[in-house]
Amino acid sequence: MFEFIRQQLWTPLINFMVPEAYQGYALLTLDALTKVIVVLVCVLTAFAYTTYAERRIIGLIQLRLGPNRVGFFGFHTFGLAQPLADGVKAIFKEIIIPTGANKTLFIIAPVLSLGPALAAWAVIPFSEGMVLADINAGLLYVIALTSLAVYGIIIAGWASNSKYAFLGAMRSAAQIVAYEIAMGFALVGVLVASGSLNLGDIVRAQSGSVLNWFWLPLLPLFLVYYISGVAETNRAPFDVVEGETEIVAGYQVEYSGMHFAIFFMAEYANMILVSTLTAIMFWGGWLSPFQGVPVLGEPHILWLLAKAAFFLYLFLWIRATFPRYRYDQIMRLGWKVFIPITIVWIVVVAGLVVSHIPPWFN
Repeated sequence: MFEFIRQQLWTPLINFMVPEAYQGYALLTLDALTKVIVVLVCVLTAFAYTTYAERRIIGLIQLRLGPNRVGFFGFHTFGLAQPLADGVKAIFKEIIIPTGANKTLFIIAPVLSLGPALAAWAVIPFSEGMVLADINAGLLYVIALTSLAVYGIIIAGWASNSKYAFLGAMRSAAQIVAYEIAMGFALVGVLVASGSLNLGDIVRAQSGSVLNWFWLPLLPLFLVYYISGVAETNRAPFDVVEGETEIVAGYQVEYSGMHFAIFFMAEYANMILVSTLTAIMFWGGWLSPFQGVPVLGEPHILWLLAKAAFFLYLFLWIRATFPRYRYDQIMRLGWKVFIPITIVWIVVVAGLVVSHIPPWFN
């Protein structure tokens, strides 16, 4: 697809408008811009229909219908146009800024939440060679960007000049610190096992059958990473940051219209990102679970999408199943359970690597 766009659109346009000395640079810039736009459109479309899937799946779990009326051109089509209707509604809703709020920070906060969630996709490898930026420090880049998202929440709570928003922001700060450390240690285990910070190399280090993937030797780290990802995205049962029964939606209580929608987009974009990273780092990424089988055994982007969709489904299933934890329980789990487990298992993994234990480290 990218080659077709390059040959049929960008090359004739550049030949016509750009001096010959700069045509190579212009073509590289437009190629990169095309890939960025395609990735962003795909991520935002996935966000929209994740909201639809959540309402439908939780509705089925709770014996309800969920959205099923809004369709295209008079046809209900199982309510598939509901995300579009929600988006149009959010666009036309009035944006209200509280009188005592810090206007500049109030407006910037949603962008700080969504920006890192989208920028992290620059280093995500979808298949062999299919990545925007194949950098050697990809894992470090992802850790750095996902750590920035909390600033949007904290700034939103402070800038709103509301005690409920500020309380939600403080809860978020404490929760993020607890689970960010556990997630970081879990990723250190992946680094030790693969010997690389490049996400593509991490996938290639898992080449082989399902038993060669890192979910088995790194099982405790995999569980810690995924559960910490649920906590990092403020999803149930870790949603005390926006506990409706206590602080009326927490840090985003004063937001309306598209400002609120951007926070909503950031949450779902982070869910999709965590699901994709889990598939890449522990479940073989684009590698097939049927290695050696004709057709099915070929590595493909569809395998990555299927694995990410499964972990995304678990996000929804967990929300419909577990009640919200008490705040002290959440802190205890992060500090007293997850961090010790990750430290111990990093030592175990290092021993396995040094000992060249097959089939992962021989």
